[in-house]
Amino acid sequence: MSEAYIIDAVRTPRGIGKVGKGALANEHPQHLAATVLKAVKERNDLNTAEVDDIIWSTSTQKGKQGGDLGRMAALDAGYDIRSSGTTLDRFCGGGITSVNFAAAQIMSGMEDLVIGGGTEMMSYTAERTKDEMQAGIKPPMMGSENDRLQQSHPQSHQGVCGDAIATMEGIDREALDALALKSQENADRAIREGRFDKSVVPVVADDGTVLLDKEEFPRPQTTAEGLAELQPSFAKLADVPLDEKGTTFRGLINQKYPDLDIQHFHHAGNSSGVVDGAAAVLLSSKAYADKNGLTPRAKVVAMANMGDCPTLMLNAPVPGAQKVLEKAGLTKDDIDLWEINEAFSVVAEKFIRDLDLDRETVNVNGGAMALGHPIGATGSILIGTMVDELERQGKKRGLVTMCAAGGMAPAIIIERI
Repeated sequence: MSEAYIIDAVRTPRGIGKVGKGALANEHPQHLAATVLKAVKERNDLNTAEVDDIIWSTSTQKGKQGGDLGRMAALDAGYDIRSSGTTLDRFCGGGITSVNFAAAQIMSGMEDLVIGGGTEMMSYTAERTKDEMQAGIKPPMMGSENDRLQQSHPQSHQGVCGDAIATMEGIDREALDALALKSQENADRAIREGRFDKSVVPVVADDGTVLLDKEEFPRPQTTAEGLAELQPSFAKLADVPLDEKGTTFRGLINQKYPDLDIQHFHHAGNSSGVVDGAAAVLLSSKAYADKNGLTPRAKVVAMANMGDCPTLMLNAPVPGAQKVLEKAGLTKDDIDLWEINEAFSVVAEKFIRDLDLDRETVNVNGGAMALGHPIGATGSILIGTMVDELERQGKKRGLVTMCAAGGMAPAIIIERI
């Protein structure tokens, strides 16, 4: 089996995902994707006619984010028409999956030069949702309009799921807030020390105006006292009727876990931020890298996908990490650094506790609670962050995983070269 090498990783800064507030919110999603694809091309002097495929992740594939963003963005970025492109959806996990698929194509020997990445304009999807609600169209539940699926696997809102898991695991508000504060502190340090500078490329308007060249979402002024004052975000939402039958998000969970008295702990400060962003990871075979003078930065050691309870939705990262470790023939002691997406504080806190990890090796540059979570792009961002941090610390291996709707978790282990 061939080896898949990571040659480069780039991303945009993450802009606040709200029209009228975020620096990127008026841009086209293809523009963000084209920004990182152009950067990959220029930084590595690529002959884009030799890019076998561009595998892209976008979760909400509607309107401007529909129509095969991977292919359209490549054309917009000036790639040769022979470089093909496709777009996938694994909800929040798509940005890892796009890179994993790219690596698999290379490891199979079928292709030599592939780009994996993703884009999500959460400002755009929020505006679409608002317009739909004003028109009387309710946002669909997972599995909605499929009574058979909802009866066998009732699926709730992710925030209510986060609260349910914290309740079940006995993880209290103080622990969740403490991790959120650490995320802000780590992100602030990383930004001040320039740890993201290698990968972040500015988003520039057609007239040359720089729209955004640094992270827009972090709140370094965050304090423990400030977090403690925030009201839970999902207590009321849990009991809002979703249909004429009176279905609620709380009720969907209680269908599966009838004795669970869900307590509410998550709020804006210990949940992932709503942002816009894009990322790209360039991978190649060893033969192509040697022939074309590309210098590999890391190699893909193992990849895995894992499913878990769809009703709780967010619990697959722990078994996903265990599965990819087993595939690699490694133990957790062989992993130097970990990236677990902070969709909600409980996801990362449970991950650390269940695997008994050293907290100083997990999300060392902050996570989505501080930096934001552009759904389809986040996994690719985390892989790039891992490559940079392994190099910065001179460490060997890193594991990246994240929860995804439907109760899933893709995972990848990479090794610095």
